[in-house]
Amino acid sequence: MFVQQNTIQALFNYVKVKLTGVFSESEIRSSFKILICKRLNWTDSDYMLNQEFRLSESDLLFVRNCINRLLKNEPFQYIVGETEFFGLKIICDPIALIPRPETEELVAEILKTFQHKESLVMADLCTGTGCIGIALAKNFNSSQVVLTDVSAGALELAKSNALLNNVTVDFIEHDVLASSAFVNWKSDSFDVWVSNPPYIPHCDKTQMDETVLRHEPHLALFVEDSNPLIFYQSILKEAKVFLKKNGWLFFEIHPDFSAYLVSLFQEHGFVNIELMKDLQGRTRMLKGQNV
Repeated sequence: MFVQQNTIQALFNYVKVKLTGVFSESEIRSSFKILICKRLNWTDSDYMLNQEFRLSESDLLFVRNCINRLLKNEPFQYIVGETEFFGLKIICDPIALIPRPETEELVAEILKTFQHKESLVMADLCTGTGCIGIALAKNFNSSQVVLTDVSAGALELAKSNALLNNVTVDFIEHDVLASSAFVNWKSDSFDVWVSNPPYIPHCDKTQMDETVLRHEPHLALFVEDSNPLIFYQSILKEAKVFLKKNGWLFFEIHPDFSAYLVSLFQEHGFVNIELMKDLQGRTRMLKGQNV
């Protein structure tokens, strides 16, 4: 075997040698613990209390395979098949983007805006894994939440995540760029629309991490250089019809387009428009209120 003993410590030493220079020691320790807990269905406490546990040959091979995939720049969340988002476990698959910490901040902003309200009608457009809509449904227990995506595969993943997190939401396979897709929607019926749509111009690819480019779905990432705001333009136009008076629209945005998007909100008659920064100080969120 590739380790002399089948102990957790011996396996960790092997993993540390393989990953040192690629990841920090804290990242290596965290990733190793997650892999062991995933494989053995352990909690963090189980991991701490079972350091003398003897691993089977298949356990050892599982971890080695995961490390080899990690060294080939496959995202860790796809390797383990899940991540944490806003305190929830979210299943991850290359059919949809991996939920990001900055998107948690978008959810937190919605919760802050509606902290004194319970029953809302909400839509998460371009939902992907469903992480935003599911987190909202979990925190607004008596609300109705609709999750939409153009990708049938992403919607199936979102359904799995809704089931995993025990929330009841509705699903619609839906192209926000097609006005005809809204034909059966009821006007003035939503309190909240939220979206993290594709917004990265193709010309930005050279600045992006190779791991993202090789493994995450380009359909959910990129827009044409000639019209990078196409999703925002379409959603804003439809939001005027389907949001209630005083309803709110929330976006995750590309920092470079913040000024243009504020102008778009103003052109569509939104008020109380506010740009918000993420924890790294980047302008990543935008909200506005319908009138």
